[in-house]
Amino acid sequence: MATLHCLTGCAIGEVTGTVIGSGLGWNNVATEVLTIPLAFAFGYGFTIQALLRRRMEPKKAVNLALASDSTSIITMEITDTLVILAIPGALAAGPLTWLFWTSLAFSLLIAFIVTVPVNRALILRGKGHAVLHDHH
Repeated sequence: MATLHCLTGCAIGEVTGTVIGSGLGWNNVATEVLTIPLAFAFGYGFTIQALLRRRMEPKKAVNLALASDSTSIITMEITDTLVILAIPGALAAGPLTWLFWTSLAFSLLIAFIVTVPVNRALILRGKGHAVLHDHH
């Protein structure tokens, strides 16, 4: 569940930032400057929200989310950003085009494929999302 919260939040932030930046005609750098913080905010936010629903103190929830999700979100963001920027014209195509959405979906898929084994390795070592397992 912790991995699902983190990756879902990250993907929502990615899609939101990419749609806004591309829809406004921003260049790739400006779009990614918006997208990356949104991915972190949503990724951490989903985890924090789940912990708060379990009646955890807010400070502890934030600290656990930062400790558990950071490596996962960093991995996903690096992968997603490199893939989407490597596809010529993907972001410039804008959110009303097939190229934009297929490129975004492809970049998120590759990021997910790369991030899941990273999360699994961390969990097996008692790190990353493993610190949240008792809370889900």
